Amino acid sequence: MSFLYLLVMAVPAAFALGWWTSRRAGVRRSGAKVSELSSDYFRGLNYLLNEEQDKAIEVFLKLAEYNRDTVETHLALGNLFRRRGEVDRAIRLHQHLVSRPGLNDAMKTVALLELGEDYMRAGLLDRAEALFRDLVAMDAHAPSALRHLIAIYQHERDWHKAIEHARRLETMTGEDETPMMAQFYCELAERSRQHGARSEARDYLAQAFASQAQCVRAYMLTGRLHSEDGAYDAAVEAYEAAVEADVAFVPDILPPLLDSYERSRQMGRAEHFLRGLLDRYHGVSPVLALTNLYRQRDGDRQAVEFLTAQLRQRPSVRGLMTLIDATMDKIDGEARENFQILRELMRKLLEGQAMYRCSRCGFGAKAHHWQCPSCKNWSTIRPIHGVANE
Repeated sequence: MSFLYLLVMAVPAAFALGWWTSRRAGVRRSGAKVSELSSDYFRGLNYLLNEEQDKAIEVFLKLAEYNRDTVETHLALGNLFRRRGEVDRAIRLHQHLVSRPGLNDAMKTVALLELGEDYMRAGLLDRAEALFRDLVAMDAHAPSALRHLIAIYQHERDWHKAIEHARRLETMTGEDETPMMAQFYCELAERSRQHGARSEARDYLAQAFASQAQCVRAYMLTGRLHSEDGAYDAAVEAYEAAVEADVAFVPDILPPLLDSYERSRQMGRAEHFLRGLLDRYHGVSPVLALTNLYRQRDGDRQAVEFLTAQLRQRPSVRGLMTLIDATMDKIDGEARENFQILRELMRKLLEGQAMYRCSRCGFGAKAHHWQCPSCKNWSTIRPIHGVANE
């Protein structure tokens, strides 16, 4: 075997041995650091399990000095405290982070956002507003800060500021915020109407339509203003336009619409409109409205025949209760008692049923809300369709 051959074989072997030796030393050094981190994490977790939250926070705050990952870990920990309702601890944790000198700007901004949410949860809206306004001025996470500001102004019912910041958010992100702004204008219109400023209310409704041309709530408010002014023909036009804008709101639109039909003496138009509604709305409200119309015009027999035929196609507890009421006078004895028991059972069944549900968060309600009380989204609460509901 030649010397050259031995040299060629020995050099790579020596290189590999040196690489392996240095790697082992690095592993020992990094292993010692990982071991130290792991020890601190387990110690912090042990404090949490023993309900010693203050000591746990101190441990996790010290871990922030090591690397970015540990900062994100106890940002999540602060979020957990806030969700559990321990807002004071969340505020303390995030304040420590914000004041830490070694934290980079990006992570500090995230910590400020979390701190702002802590303030909101604690009801310290003035502090939260000031913090989010500063973030917007610095152009740091501005869309998130703007959304939080809009939430604060909605809570305070400062609709003008809410509209202003919604416009800024739309400009910044390119997202369509006009449906939300239309709701804000409707809130202003409703407030003006209640205070007797009817001309101002109409101006706000015009701005609502400018934001969202087919705003069902704006149509309904327009109909209400016309009705209160005695302009029932105009009210009918507005309420019918509301149905065209969003047929889902039929249960809320029909009562004032039917009243406007009656006061304007347009019951023929009412029948035609309700008949057309049966084909595209599968709830029971139009059926009950037509049943009542036929009972007043043609008598109980025609009304009962119509209702019975409709209930075969769309079963409904509310419809069955109406049918029992219409036939109760024609029966007596034990059969009447049985029908009364059945009606009472159905009444109790409906009492426990939610009639509306939010399409975003699933919140159930017996009455309609334009803004979901749970998730705070607008126009997401819709009638529930089913045997025991609409």
